[in-house]
Amino acid sequence: MRLSVVFAALLLFPLCTRAQDHTLPPDPTVSPLPPVTGKGAQIYRCDQQQGAPAWVFVAPEATLYAGAEAVGTHAAGPTWRWKDGSAITGKVLITQPAPDRASIPWLLLAASPAMDSAPTGMLAHVTYVRRSDTHGGMPPAGCDARHLGAVARVPYAAVYTFYKAAERPKTRTSRDAKPHSSP
Repeated sequence: MRLSVVFAALLLFPLCTRAQDHTLPPDPTVSPLPPVTGKGAQIYRCDQQQGAPAWVFVAPEATLYAGAEAVGTHAAGPTWRWKDGSAITGKVLITQPAPDRASIPWLLLAASPAMDSAPTGMLAHVTYVRRSDTHGGMPPAGCDARHLGAVARVPYAAVYTFYKAAERPKTRTSRDAKPHSSP
């Protein structure tokens, strides 16, 4: 009996974990693109913060991979840039601690086209970015008065999922209509 209860709990654990994931987009009309893996560094600077030295986040610097192929980059802004020239910037909507607590948080960000983005491409029409399955990237220990101004590049990896707005059906204009012939 006890073994069957433990087994049932193990089967339900993934469902509970997903139900507690608040970084999924709230809009049911968006569609996820195939996820990519970001590998790089979270950059921090040791600065004076509220009267005490502390690591302050500066920017991410990562390459985005679809399998073994480099398909884009992730940098300050935050900005994601695809190799086709399309690019988006993000604004954090939701932050959720990573399950292992030793990694940077999972995020849901609202996305908008970057100023220099190509009008078409993989990231065109992306409305949300989700960062999940993070590994590493937390600020290091050791920011004190002797290290003010020091920069730390902390390795990290994460899964990025981009969500596109639903395609709107093209509407026909009177120019598109074929002339109607009488019988």
